[in-house]
Amino acid sequence: MPNGLIHEDSLRAHPDGLAVSLTLPWYRSLWLSSVSTLKLTVDGEEVAQEDLSLEFGGAKYYLPELPEQAETLWFLQEHPLLVARRSEPVKPGEQHSVQIVGELRLPYMQIAPGQDGGPGMYVPNFVNQSLELTVVESEAPAPQTTTAVTPAPPKAEDDPFHLGLTLYSASAEFRAGWYDFDGLLNRVAELGIGPGIEIVASQVLPTYPVVGDDFAASWQAAFDKHGFVASSFGANLDMGRRRDRDMTPDEEYDFTETLFHGAKKLGFPLVRIQSAKPALLRRLLPLAEELELKLAYEIHAPLGPNSAEIMKVRDVYAELDSPLLGFVADFSSTMHGMSPTLLRAVSRAGLDSEALERLQAIWSTEATMRERQEEFIGYLRSRDFDPARLGSFAHLAFNMHGHVNPRDWADIMPQIMHVHAKFYDIDEHGNEPAIDYPELVRVFVDGGYRGYWSSEWEGHAFAELGEVDPLLLVRKQHDLIRRSMRAAVAAAL
Repeated sequence: MPNGLIHEDSLRAHPDGLAVSLTLPWYRSLWLSSVSTLKLTVDGEEVAQEDLSLEFGGAKYYLPELPEQAETLWFLQEHPLLVARRSEPVKPGEQHSVQIVGELRLPYMQIAPGQDGGPGMYVPNFVNQSLELTVVESEAPAPQTTTAVTPAPPKAEDDPFHLGLTLYSASAEFRAGWYDFDGLLNRVAELGIGPGIEIVASQVLPTYPVVGDDFAASWQAAFDKHGFVASSFGANLDMGRRRDRDMTPDEEYDFTETLFHGAKKLGFPLVRIQSAKPALLRRLLPLAEELELKLAYEIHAPLGPNSAEIMKVRDVYAELDSPLLGFVADFSSTMHGMSPTLLRAVSRAGLDSEALERLQAIWSTEATMRERQEEFIGYLRSRDFDPARLGSFAHLAFNMHGHVNPRDWADIMPQIMHVHAKFYDIDEHGNEPAIDYPELVRVFVDGGYRGYWSSEWEGHAFAELGEVDPLLLVRKQHDLIRRSMRAAVAAAL
């Protein structure tokens, strides 16, 4: 997914001068309070901050007001207008040089909690774009997609896993408006992907964190039409929604309670939770029992089942002793190399071969994520390379790719309730070049796992929009998983 706020069709005429249609430079919806900085330069002249405003949802916000908008959701498919006041309005067909600089913070990716009632530290996302744009009147139409593929084989009786996908796999296309929600589910069905459907609530709910009646009705109609099965409801916890402080414990509970009721409304049996704070889990367990929801904490790169942070969660689970508590195994934790898709992306951003080698060498060490991030950022600065040129990837290259041994999953297999079958590429041989799927399948077959493997293509974080068709890649990954399952079952006979 290109880390951009503007695109080729962003420049518009406006009575006040000009406007640029903004695209959220992330894979999920955020709050307007997440916007830290917006700077606009047109034809080499920076627009004064007092001459910039944001038109969004029928309201007008001046930039100093944005940090206060913690209740205003910037939904993934919405495009606010950044308006620049000028003496002469631009006209359709004119060409202008446009540079935009932006910084956002990701309110659910906390690096460190706040101290003494102050705000915590959160993963930033930097954008710096310069484009030659023509003033247009509307967005470009979405391209046509192809669906002519060999029908998926039916599930064999002795296949140990159920297959499905998270709609997160089509994040870039959904953000770009190539699909509305119904259209996305229609294409999933046409490609024979499923039956399990997983969602990231903050991505697809236009009234996040609330599941509205209109969305619920559309969801049920699609499930009735296509025979889908709800597998996992992805719940984030936006601790940094406010800029002045982190959420209080009561606010964390209230926010999560809203999400739990939404999951139940849509028929999900399981919620992927982001926080395993003991006090919060104690409060949530009675609600989960009432709603008949399993709660699964995601083990995601760079952590593994036996990492110190996860051992603390395992200790909490042992103390609470509830059958409703478990884990989501995310295979980003167990990679034997950095994905070629990521390496191509940072290469496009300016890393040369020496820097790419240094990145991979630092990644492969046993230092903590924070230590590896700091070492790499220090290396970039030593070469006068601004880490902001990589957007959020100077950080995310390390917390999106882990190198834990796949066999470690066996240590918690009875507690694994759902699998994120993370992948980035499928090569010409039908394999994932950075993740050993045959080995992972063998570990889970031998361990007795019999739940959903939900395909999660995360290449959208690095690939350009339209570079690949992620849903076709999911079909190929399902083929890989089926081959691996059947080989593992045959070997066990």
